[in-house]
Amino acid sequence: MNLGSFRLKYPLFNKEPHYVFHHEDEASDRLSYLLDSHLPESASRELVLICIGTDRSTGDSLGPLVGSKLEEQGLRNFHLYGTLDEPVHALNLEQTLTAVKQKHFNPFVIAVDACLGKTQSVGSVSVGKGPSKPGAAMNKQLPAVGNMHIHGIVNVHGFMEFFVLQNTRLNLVMKMAQMISTGILATDHKLSVLKKINHL
Repeated sequence: MNLGSFRLKYPLFNKEPHYVFHHEDEASDRLSYLLDSHLPESASRELVLICIGTDRSTGDSLGPLVGSKLEEQGLRNFHLYGTLDEPVHALNLEQTLTAVKQKHFNPFVIAVDACLGKTQSVGSVSVGKGPSKPGAAMNKQLPAVGNMHIHGIVNVHGFMEFFVLQNTRLNLVMKMAQMISTGILATDHKLSVLKKINHL
């Protein structure tokens, strides 16, 4: 028995990336299903969450908020990097990626980060294959992160992105962080159940 038996296939899985609005009914469950569908079949790969951002900017605090919420609840099947106490940001991102490579053999990395998007997409979370590109909104040259990404679209792109992130509503960021962390915790629980079944 493998993770595939837990995956619920929806028609929307046929396109990349997939978007879930934080206020939708069962939004966290949908995010969890999307996360499940992207995880590797092999149980030998360690799962690593890197929650990117800083609490010095309201919009950019999404990643550390998710990380802190996950740390408070306790994860059993993911290794966590990036919290409000120990954020992963532009100044230590490369160092963190080096540490992940040294500590984890062939890790499957999931990047959680805030981003800017179209007006109609604000408040949604995209889940998809491929890395996150931190700092892209502010033209920072930082390394790409992850085998897959979870992006929270916190505000509108296009003009003075630094100030847009600074002036993002904390209420929205908090609600999105709660939805994302709840979805990840649901997947963590399913993985724990799977391990118990496999050991019976």
